[in-house]
Amino acid sequence: MENLRANKVILGGTPVDLMDPEPALELILARAGQQGMPPLGVASVNLDHVHHFGAGARWEGTLHADPASTVEWLYLLDGAPLVAQSQRLTGNRWPRLAGSDLASPLLERAEQLGLRVGFLGGSTENQRLLAQKIAAEHPRLRVSGMWSPGREELASVSDSGRIAADIAAAGTQILYVGLGKPRQELWIDHYAALTGAAVLLAFGAAVDFLAGRVHRAPQWASSHGLEWGYRLALEPKRLAGRYLIDGPPAYLKLRTASCAVPPVLAESLPSAAPAPRTPGRFTGPERSADAVVIVVTYNSRGAIGTLLESLRAETVDLTLRVVVADNSSGDGTLDEVRRRHPDVIAFGTGGNLGYSAGINAAMRRAGDAATVVVLNPDLTLERGSLLTMMGRLRSSRAGAVVPRLLNGRGETSTSLYREPGITTALGDAVLGSRIPNRPGWLAGTDLNPESYAHPHPVQWATGAALMIRRNLADAIPWDESYFLYSEETDFLRSLRTLGATVWYEPAAVMTHAGGGSGTSPSLTALLSVNRVRYVRKYHSPAYAAVFHGAVILSELLRCWKADHRGALRTLLNEESWAALPGPTTDTGPADFPGGSVIIPAHNESRVIARTLTPLASLAAAGQIEVIVACNGCDDDTSGIARSFEGVTVLTLDQASKTAALNAGDSIATRWPRLYLDADVQISPSAVREVFAALVPGGPLAARPPVHYDLEGAHPFIHSYYRTRLRLPSARQALWAGGVYALSEQGHARFDEFPDLTADDLFIDRLFTPEEKAVLNVEPVVFRPPRTLAAQLAVLHRVYRGNAEQNGPRRQHSTARTTLGEVVRSVRGPLSAVNAAIYLAFAVAGRQGAAGFGGWERDESSRGTVPGEPNQ
Repeated sequence: MENLRANKVILGGTPVDLMDPEPALELILARAGQQGMPPLGVASVNLDHVHHFGAGARWEGTLHADPASTVEWLYLLDGAPLVAQSQRLTGNRWPRLAGSDLASPLLERAEQLGLRVGFLGGSTENQRLLAQKIAAEHPRLRVSGMWSPGREELASVSDSGRIAADIAAAGTQILYVGLGKPRQELWIDHYAALTGAAVLLAFGAAVDFLAGRVHRAPQWASSHGLEWGYRLALEPKRLAGRYLIDGPPAYLKLRTASCAVPPVLAESLPSAAPAPRTPGRFTGPERSADAVVIVVTYNSRGAIGTLLESLRAETVDLTLRVVVADNSSGDGTLDEVRRRHPDVIAFGTGGNLGYSAGINAAMRRAGDAATVVVLNPDLTLERGSLLTMMGRLRSSRAGAVVPRLLNGRGETSTSLYREPGITTALGDAVLGSRIPNRPGWLAGTDLNPESYAHPHPVQWATGAALMIRRNLADAIPWDESYFLYSEETDFLRSLRTLGATVWYEPAAVMTHAGGGSGTSPSLTALLSVNRVRYVRKYHSPAYAAVFHGAVILSELLRCWKADHRGALRTLLNEESWAALPGPTTDTGPADFPGGSVIIPAHNESRVIARTLTPLASLAAAGQIEVIVACNGCDDDTSGIARSFEGVTVLTLDQASKTAALNAGDSIATRWPRLYLDADVQISPSAVREVFAALVPGGPLAARPPVHYDLEGAHPFIHSYYRTRLRLPSARQALWAGGVYALSEQGHARFDEFPDLTADDLFIDRLFTPEEKAVLNVEPVVFRPPRTLAAQLAVLHRVYRGNAEQNGPRRQHSTARTTLGEVVRSVRGPLSAVNAAIYLAFAVAGRQGAAGFGGWERDESSRGTVPGEPNQ
């Protein structure tokens, strides 16, 4: 095919090989007689091909991205508009090579060369007529067979495989495939290698033309580009949609998405080194994983076990970390997961926060994994599904991949959708699921069975199962304003906005029981309202108003149904939208263990409100004791803290953190006690689980994990913390995040906090590894410095604090241990660069520590955080 590359253009977003008739025939026949070569697929590119495979089309890129396909495609120029466009681009007039023009000459040459020819497609009657004509006109042609499968057979993987095997058993060398676009090209791309044929011709109605049932247009019509009109006049019912509805948009693509030289395709993204396998087990937070699986649960006890067992089967192929975020289930889901699956990272979100908030909470403890998989708890995976999706993610350079979903009866669910718009909303309102083959602009749901038979890009799909590249998952938080419904539409739109594509992979199969969120009139109303909210977010008020009217029409036509009652009334009364199901938090005293939270604060007026806000309701209800010890403050820290009901505020003249800690201890009345820096944010669920862990017989000291919020930080600071997260000492010690908690027995190890800079290091060294714990709970949010100067200032303080408690010998031993951990953290070129930056910071921090005095504090991360409380 190398000789074709100099004469290749892109027409309407699809490649075309510009050739004269004789070289094209020679190439096809030469390949038909060769052994050991990939099969050659031959397609005629006309406006119908552009409609199906061109820029923005449903099947765009699918003939180049199937990892199971080894087909090499030859795209021939067909149709007067494409001939004219190719002339504009190249300055030469290239001949039209329609499949109907080449079909007969190829039969003659195949007869001469003794090649075995088969025919797939066309009716049984037309194949009978073709057999008679071949017997009369090409008596020496070796016909291997004729196959006339129905649409159901072609859509079935097993039936198509059987047909391909029959074709191979017949020794077919050239196969005419006349199934119509896009079915014939998609079938060839997936099954060509199984047929054994060296050449497969996607020639549409080839059987009908060769049999004489369909006549070619007169020469005058063809030469004036009017063959379409001739064929439309003969078959108006069959061809009106193609020529009158699909044709004009395809012509517009032809004029706007064509170029003389094909664009350079981006190189495939490098594959990450596979993580060590742990068959039958999920990996913990300390190791890398091929994928992190996120599951948000709510009263899912009856389903989650089946999902987790099917995920365990996938660990033969991939190293998986599984994170379960439970939205305060009332059926014991969280306890069930922790008891039966201790290798799952399971935590409570602190309330029924909604699907998006649950995913965001789980992402904060996703750990080191190149891929994120979001799954509903009521799914069951067929073996190998995740590996298949990962193959699609890499081969098609997609941003996300969705699988084929089956319902409880084993039928393929309609899980693919188009971007919400006025016409799709009107079509769905009036037609519902009727007329599945209606134009896409009239259907928000893709109802065409063919769409579910082949891999291809989609606009969005149900969020029940979704595999996402990690860099995109980190870059796009899920919008928590959607409690349920429309959150996946919004997320995948954001993903596409970044230039990524979403692919459907039918070879990856999962069974979705459905109904995990329940069904009720209020949820139906919420679904409709969130559709309106989504369109308002991205469109003008006028457009959104018309869309709102289309949704109202839909509910008006269905208001008689039991699960739709009240939805119409809700849509018409926007004041009632606030009463729809939404996020709730857990504040019930019955299940909240008591304890004290002590917060030392020195001039923290810019951040103290965001730290106290998650704790305020607990303090006001008397569930926990919150003490803010303002030490040497000359700003309004104490005033802001006092504005929170239930918070006790101490005022100390001395600017000393240890004095503040001791003052807080002196008035605290409850155990355990959690010591929290004023710029660290902790959730109620994390407080509850930390206090619950520090019971007699449990650890003496503990802390939550830490999520480093690096938004706006210098790239070198990102590198520093990427390496820090890999160090075992940072993951297992109590000093890593400005928070630790002590039981009463643990606090008995010392009388009071000594006058040291690093109080957390002092506490950490009081306990053996068996006596302290980093708990598997929701992480605190710690905001590191944003600038290099601020980072160095903090490191000066840290290393000076370490030196206060380390002798020279221990200081050198600690440095050697850290150096060893950093070296072992290197996994590749990028992590090596991060490690080098970490070590540069460490050297600069140690060298500068002796020359600094006072309390070097980071001010760069203490500004206002958008969307958070600040006073």
